[in-house]
Amino acid sequence: MIPSHRSPSTWLARAFLGATALGLLATASTEALAADTIKIGVIAEAQAIAGASIPQAAQMAADEINAKGGVDGRKIEIVTYDNHSSSADSVRAFQRAVNEDKVNIVIASYISEVVLALEPWASRLKTPFVTPGAASNEISKSVHADYAKNKYTFHGYLTSAALALSVCDAAKELLVEQKHMKSAVIMSEDAAWTTPLDVGYEECLPKIGLKVLDHIRFSPDTTDFTPIFNKIEAAKPDVIITGISHVGVQPTVQWKNQQVPIPMFGISSQATNSTFGKDTNDAANGVLYQGVSGPGVPVTPKSVPFADGFKTKFGNFPSYAGYTAYDEVYYIADAVKRAGSTEADKLIEALEKTDWEGTIGRVQFYGKDDPFTHSIKYGSGLITGLMLQWQDGAQVAVWPKEVAKTQIKFPNFIKVTAN
Repeated sequence: MIPSHRSPSTWLARAFLGATALGLLATASTEALAADTIKIGVIAEAQAIAGASIPQAAQMAADEINAKGGVDGRKIEIVTYDNHSSSADSVRAFQRAVNEDKVNIVIASYISEVVLALEPWASRLKTPFVTPGAASNEISKSVHADYAKNKYTFHGYLTSAALALSVCDAAKELLVEQKHMKSAVIMSEDAAWTTPLDVGYEECLPKIGLKVLDHIRFSPDTTDFTPIFNKIEAAKPDVIITGISHVGVQPTVQWKNQQVPIPMFGISSQATNSTFGKDTNDAANGVLYQGVSGPGVPVTPKSVPFADGFKTKFGNFPSYAGYTAYDEVYYIADAVKRAGSTEADKLIEALEKTDWEGTIGRVQFYGKDDPFTHSIKYGSGLITGLMLQWQDGAQVAVWPKEVAKTQIKFPNFIKVTAN
């Protein structure tokens, strides 16, 4: 019943105002909760062998951090987008992530062409982003060339130049010193990341004692590698130094089926995933590939627990980009904590001071004065990489000796003169 000393219109007006106030409070409370969430967009090649681990590993890291109370009580939310290995789809996903889903930072792609397409969008939308797997030198060189514009981009994987050094460091010990090899043919897919990789190969291979007899670049759309392997066999090198990522299964299967008597050694991104042996019907046995971590390899105390936990959760070990994506969520959380903010400039400043022991080693970024600004540092005590080999259906570390599980072992069709 309406009190007699108030008119019905007055009572209704006050009731309406009270409801409105409660609604505004509820809205404000919801917005405050949303603001308290740290939102990380993850744009990845979810259907690709090397890319599928990225969103899985990022979510795993976020779950672990949230289970321990988040970042000063703030939860991390992973918002994922499948880019279908397309630069155009990646750009659309980045725009949606920032404009509609209001993410604070983006982890994006293992494909260099995709990351190079996203770099200007990070600048336009003033949103930090980190790549977990792209290698092209141009990613971090662009940051160095125009820091004010491109400071939003962080290269959370080794540059092509650093990858070449890692392969040559391993080859010097494993191939030249132990197997007395003297010659090589470079075989790389034609892609943005392999152009500087091959320049690095051509420079460092002769320095370690491997003469480059030929340099073959092939289309990633190649399906028949017979002419390529025939040409390589005719040159009679001791080893094939690879730079392959978008392909991997096809050349490996044909290498085995055609009994190419020359080992493959170098970058093979798909080989980093634990499904590669099954994907190639065990043709992978004998393939040597560079990685930043691997199953059962204690690069740091965090490496094996993560890899084993990932396998328990998802049924297979992560690809190289899974290790980096997992680390990235952790050091992004660390940067937010140190910055006390998710505001872009403060977050960038904090990321630049990253000093984080992850699953792949000690992560630090090169500074403004380095030509590879915002790329992770390569070298002893930081990230050095590994050389692993597929042996009897398993991935085992063969270099460096501190973590090596076994010696190199080749299939019967490989002709190598041992010690």
